[in-house]
Amino acid sequence: MAAAGGTLPPPEEEEEEAAGGGASNFPSGFSPPPPFHREPMYNWQATKSSLKERFAFLFNNELLSDVRFVVGKGRQAQRIPAHKFVLAAGSAVFDAMFNGGMATTSAEIELPDVEPAAFLALLRFLYSDEVQIGPETVMTTLYTAKKYAVPALEAHCVEFLTKHLRADNAFMLLTQARLFDEPQLASLCLDTIDKSTMDAINAEGFTDIDIDTLCAVLERDTLSIRESRLFGAVVRWAEAECQRQQLPVSVENKQKVLGKAISLIRFPLMTIEEFAAVNPKPRVEYIDRPRCCLRGKECIINRFQQVESRWGYSGTSDRIRFTVNRRISIVGFGLYGSIHGPTDYQVNIQIIEYEKNQTLGQNDTGFSCDGTPNTFRVMFKEPIEILPSICYTACATLKGPDSHYGTKGLKKVIHESSTASKTCFFFFSCPGNNNGTSVEDGQIPEIIFYT
Repeated sequence: MAAAGGTLPPPEEEEEEAAGGGASNFPSGFSPPPPFHREPMYNWQATKSSLKERFAFLFNNELLSDVRFVVGKGRQAQRIPAHKFVLAAGSAVFDAMFNGGMATTSAEIELPDVEPAAFLALLRFLYSDEVQIGPETVMTTLYTAKKYAVPALEAHCVEFLTKHLRADNAFMLLTQARLFDEPQLASLCLDTIDKSTMDAINAEGFTDIDIDTLCAVLERDTLSIRESRLFGAVVRWAEAECQRQQLPVSVENKQKVLGKAISLIRFPLMTIEEFAAVNPKPRVEYIDRPRCCLRGKECIINRFQQVESRWGYSGTSDRIRFTVNRRISIVGFGLYGSIHGPTDYQVNIQIIEYEKNQTLGQNDTGFSCDGTPNTFRVMFKEPIEILPSICYTACATLKGPDSHYGTKGLKKVIHESSTASKTCFFFFSCPGNNNGTSVEDGQIPEIIFYT
């Protein structure tokens, strides 16, 4: 009498199994699956020491069952036995199904829209409070938990997804969170996309999102990415969408599928060179509000232990190379000012990826100093993402009178945050003429950043 649910056999096979046969119907060379484990029926209750054990024993068991579910479609469908009382006690949907004003009288209920593995995960939870979900089943289990109004299992699914949320799956999970109306998960996905925008848009799931999700992301002020790179990713999405809609991948069709999304690209944030590469130029009103993903507190490290006088400038850039042990966003430098009292300086600051000799960010600006040996803030227009174990060059080209400078420089500087996490900077002198700046002496004493 006790048998676990299994894949549906053809009707004639089911009849032979009921008569004790069935094995002869398998094709030549195919071994039938082993019989389901059957515990002794008489006095089985005595072997279970708790209510939980007794109900867990009845999970997916024909014993005392009074309803069957045919779950899934086609050859993958499974017949799963259940007990109306247990299901009604754990789910208002099942309670209405069996006991409501329009209760079903059928002993077999078809659920073609539910995956068998997800339905078994739901029943296992209702019978024993046991949560059994994994990467392959969590989304279908979340769907099933919501369909049958089991919020406790739904919460376990969201917790599982949250723990496994990464930049490379954030867009896929964001789409699912919006589909299943999970605002908490959607918010966490968006936070992850904000912090690691480049990694997120480079993942395969980005080009699979729908237009509404794309617009929801493009509307954000907190993305940490240059607008030109974001635009390149949007173009990739448009090409994928043209293919989904079976349209030729042309400029006109890409603009057509993007629709209102194109107006959310902030073209005024691009450099002249970046905007020149956009062809044809969209005829829309542009948003010029900067994007900036700065979370937590501002952090500053100083690589010098002492300040001295008289550092001159003749048009040569002060440069210092560095690496970090974790991903950060640099927002500016602290620079030394004049030894001759209050003065204004013109300055160009840059961050360059050393191996590629690629400028990641720069700003032509100025700063005022008061003649003290303090440092003075000079900021970039937008945060610059710095990746661990990659060598970068910090560069400052100053125009102005002689300034203070730092000495007794450190090769390694550690910044410890209140969360006990450490950011380690390692400094190296640049080859060539750097206006004298090195690890030991010079300009660019401070780096201002966010983790």
